[in-house]
Amino acid sequence: VFGNMGDDSATGVAMSRNATTGEPRLEGDYLVNAQGEDVVAGTRLTKPISGLADEMPEVHAKFAAIAATLESHHRDMQDMEFTIEHGTLWVLQTRDGKRTAQAAVRIAVDLTTEGVISRDDALRRVRPEHVDFFLHPQFEAKGRADAAAQGALLATGLNVSPGAGVGVAAFDPDLAERWAKEGKPVILARPETKPDDVHGMLAAQGIVTTRGGRTSHAALVARQFGKPAVVGASALSIDLTTRVMTAGDRVVAEGDWLSIDGTTGEVFAGQLETKVPDIDDPWLERLLSWADERRRLQVWANADYPEDAVRAREYGAQGIGLCRTEHMFFQQERLPIVQQMITAQSQGERTEALVALLPLQRSDFAGLFRAMGGLPVVIRLLDPPLHEFLPSKDELTDTLTDHKLRLSHASSLKELDELLAEIEAAEHMLQRVEALHEANPMLGLRGVRLGIVQPAITKMQVRAIFEAAIDVTREGIPVHPEIMIPLTSDVSELAIQRAVLEEEAKAVMAEHEATIDYAFGTMVEVPRAALTSDEIATQAEFISFGTNDLTQMTYGMSRDDAEAGFLIDYLSRDIFSRNPFSSIDERGVGRLMEIALTGARRTRPDIHAGICGEHGGDPDSIAFCHRLGLDYVSCSPFRVPVARLAAAQAVIAEES
Repeated sequence: VFGNMGDDSATGVAMSRNATTGEPRLEGDYLVNAQGEDVVAGTRLTKPISGLADEMPEVHAKFAAIAATLESHHRDMQDMEFTIEHGTLWVLQTRDGKRTAQAAVRIAVDLTTEGVISRDDALRRVRPEHVDFFLHPQFEAKGRADAAAQGALLATGLNVSPGAGVGVAAFDPDLAERWAKEGKPVILARPETKPDDVHGMLAAQGIVTTRGGRTSHAALVARQFGKPAVVGASALSIDLTTRVMTAGDRVVAEGDWLSIDGTTGEVFAGQLETKVPDIDDPWLERLLSWADERRRLQVWANADYPEDAVRAREYGAQGIGLCRTEHMFFQQERLPIVQQMITAQSQGERTEALVALLPLQRSDFAGLFRAMGGLPVVIRLLDPPLHEFLPSKDELTDTLTDHKLRLSHASSLKELDELLAEIEAAEHMLQRVEALHEANPMLGLRGVRLGIVQPAITKMQVRAIFEAAIDVTREGIPVHPEIMIPLTSDVSELAIQRAVLEEEAKAVMAEHEATIDYAFGTMVEVPRAALTSDEIATQAEFISFGTNDLTQMTYGMSRDDAEAGFLIDYLSRDIFSRNPFSSIDERGVGRLMEIALTGARRTRPDIHAGICGEHGGDPDSIAFCHRLGLDYVSCSPFRVPVARLAAAQAVIAEES
């Protein structure tokens, strides 16, 4: 057939629905008196398919009817090629059409309400990454393509936290925070991030690091707060002395514009335009309501601050599965108090610091309890080694050198006295840093071990939790705290910490003449804890798998070092079929989880079990957790909608 037979002939391509929005109407282009190659070649200006209703109304009506028939037959949106010869319509071919994430959701929901497909079909068709689209800003496709064509693409790293971020480059967190307060959008660029960089990360529109992996500090914090992030962009080099970043012969100075895409891992020089999707999309809300009806797993969220908890509830979280109390300690106004606690030379000084921290922690916990309104809140007691709260040895050495050089230039006795006092303080801090130094801090004095060696820290945190719970309860808001001990490897450790906790909890409740129902549990992140879970369950009322550390200890490899180094080679050579820090290794880590769950439920059949590692937001890991029989998964607030869908898909896959 020929479309170039005159003004009553034409050719074109059309979708049975709008491929961008999913709107149920024909969308496409056509040309009168032309052949198919004229449409795709772009040599002539095409007309929108809606114009066919004016030029050839009968043909347009027939085409709409055929499109509906094809959709009904194929049970999906169709991409069709057609030719009109002397007023007769011929559909040459049809196939399922490509679509955006927004369109994928609407089309799946609309086809369900039209009776074409079932709800389960709709839930199967929408992919987790489609849901992710609604949660983060994105770059316009044309702008991205133009930037790449113009050589603006500087590097590609690991896409660890989705979304697009645009801002001026800042190479230290203090500057990032200051510029953000001045109203400048900022991209924080660092070789790698540390816990005391968090204030700058929170202020930034996005984060890029030259080192690190999918479970590095930068990746974890970025996902927690929904910040776009690219890590391990090794083609970039940041010189913190000259304040420039280079990529080959390209130079980006501090203050120059950067655009990063955490969805693809790309880093661009300059400003790219972004668009912001709508999380309140009614079709997405309906789809997720269907997912909630189908899933068995509960979806909780990891949240360290009240604003995280509020967002988590808005996204459908049914509890807080992990509140990392150490993140509260890293806030700038609190860090000096924490450092005083660590460097105290007497019990009196340490107690003074703990007393100062108590109301701050109490306020934090009260905010979480208010935000969750009676839903469970799992609070993990202090986990990291104490040296993480102190300056590094190199920083202190540089400070001492600088102060000593300035001594000879002091212009007054007052300045001299101030410098001597600062030198004395820095030397004392350096002594504590050296005293706390460990060859392998990940396996050193942290978690439950820290609580046993320094029970005053545990007591302060427990008192803060119960005082906050009592305050919020008296406001008429129900609370359900669950207190979790990290890094347990032996039931004796858990028994010691439980005794300290119960004694302090009883004391607080007696002082306030109140009763708070709570649960006591532990993380299972050490292989020995998994293997002896039957003993652990004699003390724990719930267990939560910390799969980040459990994976590291099972494989015997550091996640940051592995992902920045040999793991890429392992994956490219199929030594590992997938990154075990992205999806649970079912044969190894998963087997330990199975052993742990079986043993714990043999001792305590009603024990509650979940997962709070980064795997909690991974669809494949969620499916495994469903099959294993866990009660919940906990992930960052921005992954909650994705987890809700993935949990429903796990049920559907199991049944089919």
